[in-house]
Amino acid sequence: MEIITVIAVFCAFIVKGMCGFANTLVFSTIMSFSTNNVSISPLEVIVGYPSNIVMAWKERKSISVGTCIRLSVFVILGSIPGAIFLKNGNTEFIKVLFGLTVILVGIEAFFREYQKEKSKTSPAVLAVIGIVSGLLCGLFGIGALLAAYVSRTTENSSQFRGTICVVFLVENTFRIILYTITGIITFEIFKSAVVLIPVMLIGLVAGMILANIVDEKIVRKVVIVLLILSGISLIINNLSL
Repeated sequence: MEIITVIAVFCAFIVKGMCGFANTLVFSTIMSFSTNNVSISPLEVIVGYPSNIVMAWKERKSISVGTCIRLSVFVILGSIPGAIFLKNGNTEFIKVLFGLTVILVGIEAFFREYQKEKSKTSPAVLAVIGIVSGLLCGLFGIGALLAAYVSRTTENSSQFRGTICVVFLVENTFRIILYTITGIITFEIFKSAVVLIPVMLIGLVAGMILANIVDEKIVRKVVIVLLILSGISLIINNLSL
């Protein structure tokens, strides 16, 4: 087990514990500098699976069932071509695409921090968000676009966490099955993921403790800036290959 993998898991789930999101982006960004995404995504989805079960159960009374069903269908539709491209696509191109994705998600999240009122989203836009998010989930496990939508359509943080975690849970379950069928998940990756679950739990608990000390808005802004800078660095490194 490489030390960078342990560090990536620990940092990713500290962020999840503090902010409630961005764990996949943090993990994938750190790992992408030394590992291909075809090995990163299956590892992350197994390691993070238990956290979605726990959070969905904890917030079960606040879940928006209708939103969960609609988004889950769109995400699954997008995950299929995403997983196929992950297995067969060009490594450098995928990393550049991932870097662009991180930058765009980071910019969107940055401006959303200063948005005073929630904006209404049309069903057509919801469909586009869901399918694109499915593609990103199939490729990288990224659900940030889903989080951006759900944050605008839920009443409070409890409903947001419960709803998004149910969608993630459905998507994760489907993606684990799809990754297994296509051979993306191997026995070695599964063993590595199981070993990393205690690290994930330690990071998650540490993040939840820190969330009570540090201002949540400051934490989110720092994470957003770091993600944007990481995305830029990742693109530069791979375009120079």
